[in-house]
Amino acid sequence: MASLERSLDRLAGLSPNEVVPTSAIHDGEPCVRLVLTPTARTPDGPNFARIEGASFGNGSIEVELAGRPLPDAPDYARGFVGIAFRIADDLSRFECIYLRPTNGRADDQLRRNRSVQYFSYPDYKFDRLREEAPGAYESYVDLVTGAWTRVRLEVEGERARLFVHDAEQPILIVNDLKHGAGMRGGVGLYIDIGTEAFFRNLRITER
Repeated sequence: MASLERSLDRLAGLSPNEVVPTSAIHDGEPCVRLVLTPTARTPDGPNFARIEGASFGNGSIEVELAGRPLPDAPDYARGFVGIAFRIADDLSRFECIYLRPTNGRADDQLRRNRSVQYFSYPDYKFDRLREEAPGAYESYVDLVTGAWTRVRLEVEGERARLFVHDAEQPILIVNDLKHGAGMRGGVGLYIDIGTEAFFRNLRITER
């Protein structure tokens, strides 16, 4: 078993793609801040800061993150923030699970049900999965916009499970990762449309 830990209190060891990383302080904690570049491909594109030296197939990824819409974000922005994993070297394929923080305590129940999302780039973006299998690849979790949230992603073969806060049970289970059980690749800090996101205390454990 091998592990990699990064405090993310500085920018060393990050390889950005369609995101702009800066060092920041959020809620008193040193961290990495990400926003999109003006030309980023959205939604559900390769918008992440890859972790240099990380190669991941099976195991766990843990990180503390926070996301919120930028002041000039479109009204459909949700503070999208999450983890991209098994990223191909040429960025042509990857898996991803992200949070929509503004949905966590929305007054609309349907929006609450869409607080967490899985997608697979490039062929299975959120809209296709929502149309073909409504509710199967997204779920509810209590989230506070802009607040530090601890997440743990467990991956084994074709299965991924996301744990949030100190929950003993996963809040999202994906049993059919679209790139298959044998896919491995990089790990990235992911954001999407209109988001300002913060990351700290990353730990990747390979099994």
